[in-house]
Amino acid sequence: MSRLGSMGNRLYRGDVSYDFVGRRRRWYVISAVFLLVSIFALIFFRLTLGIEFRGGAEFRIASPKATEAAVLEAVQDAGVAGEIRVQQVGNDTVRVQTEKLTTDESEKVGETLSERFDVPRDDVSSQLIGPSWGQDISKKAIRALVFFLILVVLFLSFYFEWKMAVAAMLALLHDLAITVGIYALSGFEVTPATVIGFLTILGYSLYDTVVVFDKVRENTAGIAGGSRMTYSGAANLAVNQTIVRSINTSIVALLPIGAILFAGVVLLGAGPLKDLSLALFVGVAVGTYSSIFIATPILASLKEREPAMQALARRVGARGGAPAKTLSRGQRAAAVEDESVEAAEDQPEPATAGAVARGAARPGDRRPGAGSTRNQPKRKNKSRPGGKKRR
Repeated sequence: MSRLGSMGNRLYRGDVSYDFVGRRRRWYVISAVFLLVSIFALIFFRLTLGIEFRGGAEFRIASPKATEAAVLEAVQDAGVAGEIRVQQVGNDTVRVQTEKLTTDESEKVGETLSERFDVPRDDVSSQLIGPSWGQDISKKAIRALVFFLILVVLFLSFYFEWKMAVAAMLALLHDLAITVGIYALSGFEVTPATVIGFLTILGYSLYDTVVVFDKVRENTAGIAGGSRMTYSGAANLAVNQTIVRSINTSIVALLPIGAILFAGVVLLGAGPLKDLSLALFVGVAVGTYSSIFIATPILASLKEREPAMQALARRVGARGGAPAKTLSRGQRAAAVEDESVEAAEDQPEPATAGAVARGAARPGDRRPGAGSTRNQPKRKNKSRPGGKKRR
């Protein structure tokens, strides 16, 4: 068996355990830092919207003489003002995106590029895209996202419970926010392929979270009636039992996505593959992190507010059945208090002065009225020292 497989078996049996749930504050701080960076990126860098969302004109020219600087100069000489984006696509193809142009202006740019780089006019592709198309795509994507979240909440509430649905939704929003923030930092254009990538990572993130929650439900079935383990301890055991599976699944998914990202960035330079693969790569990685370090700790925090789980934590703490690190500070204090009360109740009541004076019997005495001295049977000695019988 491999070393990773051996470690997975030890984690599943509980021979080795890492306190993911007990160190939840550490993971919350790390996630808060990533969320603040994402918010900062969205405010100051903003998302770079593709031509499908902002509208405009796009030209592509394939020529070995075409370079980004030369194409930019040719478009400017054609009388195009405003923002012009030039990008190398593949080995000898250059893509130019401008603001909205009329049909005559678009034709003039095409002829200028054809003359400047000695290519037929038909080899210079052009298309005019209105912003209404991107707005329609955005509205449909938002509508699909809302319906998706509503259905997911209903399903998780029915299949598990509403607190698991809340934890899963918070982890999902956490994944989306960080993915969008990293996308803004990278400067990649937001295209329809990006929207598809964002919608895809929703399903993957929830898939990994549901797997962990299913194990949590199995470990916590009927736990409130016992005193062996707290809810946080059982949830932490579930994370340890599924972490190897989550990591293996994520690595297998990230390898082909990384290959697509490399091909889109290095080989192609631009296109839907790059936009789709970046969203998928970041989303899958963040989704794996949130299912382990965010979703389950949030669920444990919500469940520990229930009176039954608080009573369970006190019983477990009083009997020493769970490590102290799985209990909060207030639960440990309550457990110590309950332990003191139970110890006091187990002590015998002291005898009063009047009872002692009257020779009250204690438990274990064989005759009524016995005092504190235990009665011993009389010793019968029928023989005298020396072995002679008395006549």
